[in-house]
Amino acid sequence: MANWKNEAEAREQIKSLVAEYYKDFKQKKEPFKEGDRVSYASRVFDEKELCALTDATLDFWLTTGRFAEEFEKNFAKWIGVKYAHLVNSGSSANLLAFMALTALELNERQIKRGDEVITVACGFPTTVTPILQYGAVPVFLDVTVPQYNIDVTKLEDAFSPKTKAVMIAHTLGNPFNLEAVKAFCDKHNLWLVEDNCDALGTQYTINGETRFTGTWGDIGTSSFYPPHHMTMGEGGCVYTNNLLLHKMILSYRDWGRECICPSGRDNFCGHRFDGQFGELPKGYDHKYVYSHFGYNLKVTDMQAAIGCEQLKKFPSFIERRIHNWSRLHKALEDLQDKLILPEPAENSRPSWFGFLISVKPESGLKRNDVTKYIESKNVQTRLLFCGNLIKHPCFKQIRDTDAYRVVGDLKVTDFVMNNSFWVGVYPGMTDEIIDYMSKVIHEAVK
Repeated sequence: MANWKNEAEAREQIKSLVAEYYKDFKQKKEPFKEGDRVSYASRVFDEKELCALTDATLDFWLTTGRFAEEFEKNFAKWIGVKYAHLVNSGSSANLLAFMALTALELNERQIKRGDEVITVACGFPTTVTPILQYGAVPVFLDVTVPQYNIDVTKLEDAFSPKTKAVMIAHTLGNPFNLEAVKAFCDKHNLWLVEDNCDALGTQYTINGETRFTGTWGDIGTSSFYPPHHMTMGEGGCVYTNNLLLHKMILSYRDWGRECICPSGRDNFCGHRFDGQFGELPKGYDHKYVYSHFGYNLKVTDMQAAIGCEQLKKFPSFIERRIHNWSRLHKALEDLQDKLILPEPAENSRPSWFGFLISVKPESGLKRNDVTKYIESKNVQTRLLFCGNLIKHPCFKQIRDTDAYRVVGDLKVTDFVMNNSFWVGVYPGMTDEIIDYMSKVIHEAVK
């Protein structure tokens, strides 16, 4: 039986054993060989994440707690915002960001049923899903190649008296034209939600000022799903500099309640039994007063503990992604007669999530033939998510109705749906892996 003097000593001994376990059983020891599986993304971690997870597990607090508070504080400071709130996924982060804009407290800027939100059909569906779920109308614009982001020349065509917001994602780390989109939103007094789930760590410069993407708009969102830039397993974050939106985000995340008291800290607000709310009796327990129709979208402290350690490593993750993307781009430049290679947006330094390629139709090649060959060589490929969301079965009941609006013909969106794919550049990839992917892509094309 262990001879522990106190709990603190017990914890340290347990964590030291966990660290040994990582080094003996989880730390990769074999070098990469051609033909080994190359994932498009994967977790990059060491014993520190396992020890932090163990520390949180031994607390057995289970819900949001001290590690979540630590992460939110450090993440907000790192990315450069006043308020950051952890949630259970990037999709929940998008839901929460949009819900906050439907709050009555926003007065004439409140998004109501029938109001319009400008977005794109070429991307991940959960950027659009909250708009539809709340009865607002997504207005779909086309994208451009080789940035694969919203065509900003169509913004004014999309605007109507019903337009209340723009909600779009930065594609695979490559930011959309923030300067143009932000100017458009400022001109028409529109909310801007940056889905930053695939671009955490990307920098963008406007008028000499450089900030991280996700912080130029009114609200930014991130995902910490395992393939993303950093991970908590599941998890996400919603962040803002706007005090009112911060309060709305917190309320909608925590069941829609009025009270700001953290879990387990009763009467933190100092007014638990002396308020008058709605038609409730005076003095009704503030912890059970609900100002909004919300959800429980909180993250667990075990996930947050992993995030605390991932955040410390994150700057190095960004640099490795940039290195891997640049190396692969250089290696594939001789294929530009057959492939369209990606290009970073102007005024940006992308934190790349993937390397996006389009097969030129005039080359005689078909995208599926290329990806099947690449996959046969044990290299994972992915499409640009839904390609064209409107074409999917989920639109069956609302297709060709006034539930959404399309500006233009989405020709480039359909081009991406038919011709584009991507491979990974995650920080666990070595130069040998990048070079092997280049070799396989060359074989697939030639």
